Amino acid sequence: MRLVTFNVLHGASPVDGVVDLDRFAAVVASLDPDVLALQEVDRGNERSHAADLADVAARAMGAASSRFCAAMTIDTDGRWHPAPRTPAPDMTAYGVALVSRHPVTAWRELRLPLIRPRFPVVRREPRRLELRREEHRTAVLAEVATPEGPLLVASAHLSFVPGWSQLQLLALRRAMAATPGPALIMGDLNMTPPPARRVSGFRPLATALTFPVDEPVRQIDHVLARGDVGDVVGTASLRLPVSDHRALVVDLDRRRLGRAPGRAPG
Repeated sequence: MRLVTFNVLHGASPVDGVVDLDRFAAVVASLDPDVLALQEVDRGNERSHAADLADVAARAMGAASSRFCAAMTIDTDGRWHPAPRTPAPDMTAYGVALVSRHPVTAWRELRLPLIRPRFPVVRREPRRLELRREEHRTAVLAEVATPEGPLLVASAHLSFVPGWSQLQLLALRRAMAATPGPALIMGDLNMTPPPARRVSGFRPLATALTFPVDEPVRQIDHVLARGDVGDVVGTASLRLPVSDHRALVVDLDRRRLGRAPGRAPG
């Protein structure tokens, strides 16, 4: 099974900012994922040709199941707002997605804790201090029916504000604790491996620098596991012609999980 998490920058090239849907689909197809977690995903936005990027990815990889979870929506004046709990299908939105070649037996969308007041941020160019409001953050959870048994998977994009991302990860961990068995957290967690491991209680399946794309200096994209998800047989951090992040890839051998107890492999 190949797992991929990818913050896709709404499908844009890091070179010129252009969104080419054929290029985006080709990138997804080249990754050949069985389970794909996407962040910074557009649906119905003019900057990405009003496409549903989760659906483009699902068709490119031959998926059986997919779900987009809106974090923000945009109004007719171009202003972003927190997404309602049940946004209209034709509403311009931005958020996370999970796409699977295996059937999904249950979905859940999770709203993560939000910083409500504005907070100070130092801009680099031009260098100045400004007050900003944090965007809403969400996660989408799926119970994936794999040939080796059920697997709970989450795709998340957490806050870039130190400390707040850890609070959001803790909320995600608590939500996933209600479903026993093996589980994965995949996504742009906006934190390095030590706090990701400590706060989630999950173990990392890949250690690789993922951001920024050209010369990455830190890992903020993760695939974390709880329980026995199989044996890691390969990992990669891939520079692709889409996004300012690298895609993080984990290959698992899960065949031993499907063997009946006491039965010798054939």
